[in-house]
Amino acid sequence: MKIGLIDVDGHNYPNLPLMKLSAWHKQNGDDVRWYDAWDGLIEPYDKVYMSKVFSFTPDYDLPIYADEVERGGSGYCIRLEGGREIYDKSKEKPLPYEVEHIYPDYSLYPELTNDTAYGFLTRGCPRGCHFCHVAAKEGQRSYKVADLSEFWGGQKNIVLNDPNILGCPEHMDLLKQVADSGALVEFNQGLDVRLITDKNLELIKTIRMKYVHLAYDRIQDRDIVEPKLKAFREATGWGRHKTMVYILTNYDTTIEEDLHRIYFCRELDLDPYVMIYDKAHADPIYRKLQRWVNNDIVFWSVPTFEEYQK
Repeated sequence: MKIGLIDVDGHNYPNLPLMKLSAWHKQNGDDVRWYDAWDGLIEPYDKVYMSKVFSFTPDYDLPIYADEVERGGSGYCIRLEGGREIYDKSKEKPLPYEVEHIYPDYSLYPELTNDTAYGFLTRGCPRGCHFCHVAAKEGQRSYKVADLSEFWGGQKNIVLNDPNILGCPEHMDLLKQVADSGALVEFNQGLDVRLITDKNLELIKTIRMKYVHLAYDRIQDRDIVEPKLKAFREATGWGRHKTMVYILTNYDTTIEEDLHRIYFCRELDLDPYVMIYDKAHADPIYRKLQRWVNNDIVFWSVPTFEEYQK
């Protein structure tokens, strides 16, 4: 079969479903390539897979010459309703088991995956935050979906996309697998600081990481997040050059509450990172706040937002 792949979001980040579909089809002797409309016009494809992660990505607008076209990914399941993203599970197209658990075809993204493995050890999150569609998509609990060996083959770097690995009952075993790899690891969705304990922190400290990503998204959680961030800072000694804290803005907090969280991180010598919800429709002040905070040179030399605005 002649199989075409379309990464609707572009090629700036590896698309795992397409990498797994490619591996499965190649394993079955099929001819797999990135879809090319001109090539399809000359000789139509048997099947084309289109995948996108982000709902705001414009759909592929070139003609598709194929006997069958299949669209999948979170980007096709999300709709805007009342200014909020709603995940429509009825539109979901999960990969077959044998495809989901195959070793990915890293050759699709040679520049992005050079000596780097990507994958999920867990899915789901117990939090159910309204600004996030993970609970609607994967369930409001964290559960194991793979061992590290399923997508890691000795690469020097590992990028984990897990939404909340510390919420998984088997997280200690999974963290040990990651630590034992000896690879440089990135938990790119962050670690839930509310679930960090003395026990798992000792294991976390043995994992090679350039940065640790935490989050202080909800002002309602200040009574638990702030003591946890203080304890983390004291126990690890990791300051702003090692620890980044995501700060969600433009959702359900005021600018004053945003600044409280930002200044709290500054006091602990942790590096805040502002993320804007619905950036396209946000008040311009949030872009100013983001430019101030996310430029380390500016943020650490200009101590207040008021001074930055002046």
